[in-house]
Amino acid sequence: MLWKQDSFKVPLRCKTEFFRILLGLDPGLGIGLHTDTANRDSLVFDVLEPVRPELEAWLLSWVASEPLRRADFFETATGHCRLMASMCTKLSATAPAWRKLIAPWAEHVARTLWTSAKAARTRNSVFATRLTQQRRKEAKGHVWISTMEAPKTDHLCRGCGKTIEGRSTNCAECAGIVSTERLVYASQLGRVAARSPQARAKQVASHLRHIEARSAWDASTQPPWLTSEVFSKQIQPLLATVPTSAIRSQIGVSRWCAGRIREGYRPHPRHWLALAQLVSVSGSE
Repeated sequence: MLWKQDSFKVPLRCKTEFFRILLGLDPGLGIGLHTDTANRDSLVFDVLEPVRPELEAWLLSWVASEPLRRADFFETATGHCRLMASMCTKLSATAPAWRKLIAPWAEHVARTLWTSAKAARTRNSVFATRLTQQRRKEAKGHVWISTMEAPKTDHLCRGCGKTIEGRSTNCAECAGIVSTERLVYASQLGRVAARSPQARAKQVASHLRHIEARSAWDASTQPPWLTSEVFSKQIQPLLATVPTSAIRSQIGVSRWCAGRIREGYRPHPRHWLALAQLVSVSGSE
């Protein structure tokens, strides 16, 4: 895990001051999970264990949701991956948040050891909560609640790595490039799908259906007032304001054909009466 790397060693060293000065404990003496080792704060790592799930959940969420820069890492000659100073600085800046998370557990360990000591049983005193200020708040009538706000990380553009605001995944410049690439990819998928045997059969069936409809249509059934001039001057201008879906459902054509009609294409005369009814044009006007 990243939090075990050098980036978190500096803030963890700072935690030793809480044990030594405020709680009176030796940070180098472990209590079971980590054995005493020279030049290691074993007790600090022991107290970290209860909050490890929350810390790792935050870190995994960050790694899974935000892109990482190549400049944040380097590989040694032996193949080990190390963090650069910029990444270490970001991780170290989260130390105040983890301090609030660890403080109750540090006091719990100190209180447990303090109450079991012989000196604590022979004098009338209470354990001081210097990290959380729990006793001071309770003395003032307040209810002490352990709260911790998760650190905020930089939201980076997935294209160029620039810091951006909001929930977008790319900056304005990269978003245009990504959108163009997606449209090109979608058009390629569409062309492949249009050439499939199922799509070809569907196109042929639709084409034959329209040919039969045109052959069966009788021009004498068209109302006398519905001429080519009336359609061009009265009906077609109004179709530009009608949704494509409405035109499509009214005369039973494809979305592409309905869009062309909306843009000014003149359909077969057998559709004129249905389109006139769609835009509320009649011979009585």
